Amino acid sequence: MTLFKRRTLNPGGPPEFMVVCLGNPGKEYEITRHNAGFIFADLLAEKNSAKINRIQFKALTACMEINGHRCLFLKPQTFMNNSGQAVREAASFYKIPTEKIIVVFDDISLPCGKLRIRRKGSDGGHNGIKSIIYHLQSDAFPRIKIGVGAKPNPEWDLADWVLSKFTKNELPALKEACEKAADALEIMVSGDIDRAMSGFNG
Repeated sequence: MTLFKRRTLNPGGPPEFMVVCLGNPGKEYEITRHNAGFIFADLLAEKNSAKINRIQFKALTACMEINGHRCLFLKPQTFMNNSGQAVREAASFYKIPTEKIIVVFDDISLPCGKLRIRRKGSDGGHNGIKSIIYHLQSDAFPRIKIGVGAKPNPEWDLADWVLSKFTKNELPALKEACEKAADALEIMVSGDIDRAMSGFNG
């Protein structure tokens, strides 16, 4: 059974949810660990013959229908540390409440390919999440964390690690995690975050 289901690409009306997928713009960052959110967004769009390429709110955007709910997908182009700027502008424009902003991003505390769903929480040392919390003045937004693996050596600089590229052997696990994240997203927009957590937290 495929985890990606074909959805309507251009549903009408204002978006009900915002799905913020974190990463850094530029080809040099495309397959890096910090871009797990961008990778998820691009795979989901590709499966639905969509393109997240409309420039607004300091981000690339597209609307897609997920399980009957109109969602604005956002790929902030401000670089990771300022991701909250784009989120605040879009949320303000569409009047999307914090609890309907779902953020998808990388997590070095999880093995590559694992997921963790959370209803809210601290930034956990992630600069993109820190920026979003600052600009929204709230940490009460749901999130999908995609595991990218811990530093292989404590001596490694953290910035160097998260900006390193996934290996060829890691890519299948990453793709599988993105497919599971798409299924989790369907459940979350339907209002059952607890079921998403129990079903997908690795």
